[in-house]
Amino acid sequence: MRKIVLPFIVLIFLLTSVVFSQTPTKLLRFPAIYENQIVFTYAGNLYTVPANGGTARLLTSHDGYEMFARFSPDGQTIAFTGQYDGNTEVFVMPAEGGAPERLTYTATLGRDDVSDRMGPNNIVMGWAVDGKKVIFRSRMHEFNSFKGQLYTVGLKGEVPEQLPFSHGGFCSFAPDGKKFAYNSVFREFRTWKRYRGGMADDIRIFDFDTQKTVKITNNDAQDIYPMWKENKIYFLSDRDANKRMNLFCYDTKTEETRKLTNFADFDIKFPSLGQKAIVFEYGGEIYRFDLATEKAEKIEIAVIGDKLGQRMVLKDLSKNIRHWSPSPDGKRALFGARGEIFTVPVKHGVTRNLTKTSGVHERNCTWSPDGKWIAYISDETGEGEIFIVAQDGKIPAKQITSGATTYKYSLVWSPNSKKILWGDKELRLRYVDINTRKIKDVAKTNTWEFRDYAWSPDSKWIAYTRTESESQNIIYLYSTDKKESYPVTDGWYSARNPRFSDDGLYLLFVSDRDFQPIYSSTEWNHAYGDQAKIYLATLTKDIKSPFQPENDEITIGAKKEEAKEEK
Repeated sequence: MRKIVLPFIVLIFLLTSVVFSQTPTKLLRFPAIYENQIVFTYAGNLYTVPANGGTARLLTSHDGYEMFARFSPDGQTIAFTGQYDGNTEVFVMPAEGGAPERLTYTATLGRDDVSDRMGPNNIVMGWAVDGKKVIFRSRMHEFNSFKGQLYTVGLKGEVPEQLPFSHGGFCSFAPDGKKFAYNSVFREFRTWKRYRGGMADDIRIFDFDTQKTVKITNNDAQDIYPMWKENKIYFLSDRDANKRMNLFCYDTKTEETRKLTNFADFDIKFPSLGQKAIVFEYGGEIYRFDLATEKAEKIEIAVIGDKLGQRMVLKDLSKNIRHWSPSPDGKRALFGARGEIFTVPVKHGVTRNLTKTSGVHERNCTWSPDGKWIAYISDETGEGEIFIVAQDGKIPAKQITSGATTYKYSLVWSPNSKKILWGDKELRLRYVDINTRKIKDVAKTNTWEFRDYAWSPDSKWIAYTRTESESQNIIYLYSTDKKESYPVTDGWYSARNPRFSDDGLYLLFVSDRDFQPIYSSTEWNHAYGDQAKIYLATLTKDIKSPFQPENDEITIGAKKEEAKEEK
């Protein structure tokens, strides 16, 4: 019996180890595929993994960022964009790993990394059909970061040659190399979603023999990332009703376009074509689309490493302060840094960490006017909710809101310390009673977020700035008793930053209504500068403006009456 149990226990241990070691990893980017090998970027390095998934193997380990890896037509070489020598340049290396070789040498642009809104420089797009040259997009000769040109460079690092287009983006050669599908605009690193403006690109086919260009897409949506395979051009588009990037296919013979995927939660990002499949990013993971079956499936990939970025470290938080608030009596100060909340004495005493939650992010902390509570936003529940904690940390934190569906902005206490006001990403202005925990809506708009609001001294009124769609910003007053809003300014002049005077009689605000034009020194045009001034509005009819001009009146009648009274 023992001979049976022992191997069984060992087998369970081995299976458990395999499952544990292959816990799927996310944030995988820029994949490419050749036969049974996939290469992708994770944490700034290149990894390779079998096409059916598994544990990934590290290919690069440089401190810089390696990305946009692309297999050569024979699968023996990988071209990629890297930062080995400081600049972001084009490199090649053996597909199984090895020392990278630099192909391009360009000037530093200053905007040259993957986080830039126009993307990094020298992005590898693919290979020429014969495998002798690498195609890349560069801004080496372009001052405007919105534009870039397509170049090819040989494997010995020859001088790059520009393709015959004034500017270009994602691209792919036809199988015979005689035609070229491309985007003329590159904006995939922009954070805009559902964009329908002038930079929403179409796909064009350029014929090298005739020198003619034909558009194969023509709508206001984005049609990007052409990938040419035989008589089909695969590409991404957000043309459908849900406006998500999905995979489409254009037949060059029939000129018909078909939708191939129906993802609804996220966009497909950065696809790459292989011999039998397309791989792409989706929700931080890598998917494989089989060209024969036209089905997409997720690839389970595990990246095993020492995970240096997740190790506990000591940080100097004084360099990372994002939020602050003084105590009402001025004896302590409140600071938010790296997701923690602290109070610090002005002269004597200890620094208190009120949250002590390494795995939770707290932000937008503010001290209540009565000095008892600290309010902040925390993602402890998975969403951003409002919490309050005793200023000395002796009472556990209390969750004030629940059911969050969007991002909250700065918190503002009412002067009586009973309510908290905030704006959110759903374009609402709201407040909550910390005792009843009931939320009230103050205003909603379809134009922009509420970021500018204040309480009256008696906590019965709220002043806020609302961005209007057909006029300048307008300041409103909201009554918490009547649940109504009243405009204070009109839409002719932009107004902002409303604040109540300490006695509650006046509303002060900034407005752009001072027009004193000057003439330009080089053009016959007017220029309007320094328009913003501080203004004041009285809040009741019986309150006179402190700036009302003096006006002396005669007092003849008054003197006669005074004389009668004396007799």
